[in-house]
Amino acid sequence: MQVQNETKPYDTINVTPMLDLAYVLLVVFILMTTASVQGLSITLPKPSNKPSTEKHELKIVQVMPGGQLMLNGAPVSAAELEQQLLAAKARDAGLTVAIKGDGRAHYEPVVQVVDLCNKLGLNMALVTSRIGS
Repeated sequence: MQVQNETKPYDTINVTPMLDLAYVLLVVFILMTTASVQGLSITLPKPSNKPSTEKHELKIVQVMPGGQLMLNGAPVSAAELEQQLLAAKARDAGLTVAIKGDGRAHYEPVVQVVDLCNKLGLNMALVTSRIGS
């Protein structure tokens, strides 16, 4: 019996050992991940106060490009705005004022509305729009 010593180049690559290794690594990662998650204990902080379920009044003050003021869509002067906000605060102490300053408006009228809210002791929020909107 003769053994022929022919050296042929391989046409294909045997990927079976590489797939076996990949499956073993996958199983190891799955087991390690589930084991670490099950053993993880987290102590979440407790809230310092109860969430508020109260409904409070919201007033929207708009500062238009020319400096005009609008309260919930109705034009008002600065004196009328102060009177209406005082009356609303008397009805609801938790009143919130949302201030919407137009991008073309001067800065001074917006600051005056912020100062008025500070003077009256009101909660306030500055409303902005997204960039590109």
